Amino acid sequence: MSDFLFYFGLGWKHIISIDALDHQLFILALASVYTFGNIKQVLILVTAFTIGHSLTLALSVMDIIRFPSRWVEFLIPCTILITALNNILRIDKKEGSAKVNYYLALGFGLIHGMGFANAIRIMLAKDQSIAMGLFGFNIGLEAGQICVVAVVLLFALLFIKYLKVTRRDWVFFISAGVFALSLQMAFERLPF
Repeated sequence: MSDFLFYFGLGWKHIISIDALDHQLFILALASVYTFGNIKQVLILVTAFTIGHSLTLALSVMDIIRFPSRWVEFLIPCTILITALNNILRIDKKEGSAKVNYYLALGFGLIHGMGFANAIRIMLAKDQSIAMGLFGFNIGLEAGQICVVAVVLLFALLFIKYLKVTRRDWVFFISAGVFALSLQMAFERLPF
């Protein structure tokens, strides 16, 4: 149980800590197009990201795949940038945008999973139970993401319902801000 709690804490911090801005921005971009009325879709979306993240993390920890960290660190803000741009380009489209986000979450989760793989690979290699460590980490990751989503949805509720900001303006403002920050991150992390 102590291994589970240790790795749960790592997964939680991987999303909640101040050093996790890239993951937080990605979740913000994904969740910004939803409201509390779409809670089921948002939870499926977050789980799709966790599945992608977990799959790549597991394959990397088991040394089945490896990618140069400088490229992974560059690709992570690129995934955020693409997600934010997708929100902006699809802002007036109602149908189908949620389905695109599921694919983005799953596919881009694969890239994000490689971001923490090197650090956790060393820790898990020393442990007897890789499966319990990965399970604890992923549950912590999922819990952290749900908390970030809850905060995003609360702010959306505040701005849309009480401050009377249109949903379109909310999505545009959040997505444009995330786009700008992720573009800066991508330039700072150029791998060449």
